[in-house]
Amino acid sequence: MTEADFNVHATAIVVGKTGLLFSGPSGWGKSMLAFTCMTEARRLGLFTALVADDQVLLSAEAGAVIATCPTSISGLIELRGTGIVRQDHIPRAAMHYAVLPGSATGENRVPPEGEMVSLAAGFSLPALRLLTGVSSPLAILMAKVPDIGR
Repeated sequence: MTEADFNVHATAIVVGKTGLLFSGPSGWGKSMLAFTCMTEARRLGLFTALVADDQVLLSAEAGAVIATCPTSISGLIELRGTGIVRQDHIPRAAMHYAVLPGSATGENRVPPEGEMVSLAAGFSLPALRLLTGVSSPLAILMAKVPDIGR
């Protein structure tokens, strides 16, 4: 760990070797989108694991954003309306992209190229936009960034 760790309200997963941090407002569906991506990845035969849900501890190591999970919630993800379920998990992983809510109203239909999101002081990641309710969120993310899952 480094001298500065931040606790952010998000969900962190890994698909293949790619870290995805689902960030956005409460109630957006971060956990369900992350869970759906993990389920899709398993169907495709890709490695996938939960890092943390609800509380993600971020630190910087060698220029990378590292996500870890508080011990008390390790391996647990809350699926709204279903409850808390246990998932395969890893204790820490580098995060490569921040997955953010897309515009449901139609404005900004095409997000800006090279969009970055600041997660906390000194912690930024390239942004990927995603609407809730899509039937195959991982396929959409992989269409935008083909190296996800590798």
